[in-house]
Amino acid sequence: MKTIAQNKDWQLLLHFLPAGWERQAKELGALKRQRKFKSASDLLRILLIHLADSCSMREAIARAKQGGIISISDVALLKRLRVSSEWFRWMSIELLKKRGIFNEQPKWLEDYNVRTVDASVITEPGSTGTDWRLHYSIKLFNLQCDHFFISRPNIGESFVNYKINERDLLIGDRAYGRLKGITYVEKNGGSFLTRMKNKAFDLYDKDNNKVQMLQEFKKMIIGEVKEIEVYATTKANSKLNMRLIAIRKSDEEAKKTRQKVISKHKRNQTSINQETLELHSYIILITSLPNTITKYQIAELYRIRWQIEIAFKRLKSIMGLGHLPKTDEDSCRAWLHGKMFVALLAQSIVDEANFFSPWGYPIRQYES
Repeated sequence: MKTIAQNKDWQLLLHFLPAGWERQAKELGALKRQRKFKSASDLLRILLIHLADSCSMREAIARAKQGGIISISDVALLKRLRVSSEWFRWMSIELLKKRGIFNEQPKWLEDYNVRTVDASVITEPGSTGTDWRLHYSIKLFNLQCDHFFISRPNIGESFVNYKINERDLLIGDRAYGRLKGITYVEKNGGSFLTRMKNKAFDLYDKDNNKVQMLQEFKKMIIGEVKEIEVYATTKANSKLNMRLIAIRKSDEEAKKTRQKVISKHKRNQTSINQETLELHSYIILITSLPNTITKYQIAELYRIRWQIEIAFKRLKSIMGLGHLPKTDEDSCRAWLHGKMFVALLAQSIVDEANFFSPWGYPIRQYES
């Protein structure tokens, strides 16, 4: 009876997948050689057992065998994961489109290779108890993972962890807003866009006055975008010119953010600087992009980055990253693309519930 109910749940889940997903499994190489797999559905099901439940390959195949899905070895499953990377990436892009997020690179960014970077700690469950940090870079407009490496958690988040090529544009969150990292990007011919971390380093205006951010921003109205031409002094005593851009949050969002910050400091029994608390009412960005790209375009670019990155933040906070297959580059990349797909699929289910359709799932158009 339990297996029957699980099969019904699986059939319901299939309604949330993008049109053409089965055909793409063959065209993109995930199911080019079927062997023991009867369908793309069986392949996706066992891969999701591994990816969504964060269980090992051996546990995934044991569950699949017990559930009557398929009987294969863990080595065979790993091989299947390795060739499923592009399939997962394609499905992730299609799920984003269904949410109204079209990741086509705009004309004003045509000269840039736009990359969003982040990192996450991976805790391996079970007897090992080993912590790792996964550093990854994803091309923002096609969701292609173009670089990653795994380190011990003492290696912090920084742009210096990535190879930079000329015309690369790296986008990072507040953890990447440090002078060492952005200087590294500039020296290697790249550009950066990152959130500013308060008191990470001093900024000066064109008159060589130290910028007091709270004073500059406190008169902003909701929805206003303000820009200041600034510079920082590097360790080599050279000027690093950049643009400081602030967007004021709505009162509701600002209050929500400040409450989170206060709660965190209470848990950690630490004090919080009042100025820092007030600055959480703004999104504060620094960038080396030229003035030909407007402050509004920069704000929109960061918003696009945030829409995609939120999927990974959900993985970190709710789903956990689980067992990372560290055997080779292809399996790691496929695992990362698979995790992205799991997060976006979960979001699609939540979105549908919020729409309150009377049947609770999207109507599926079957391929002829």
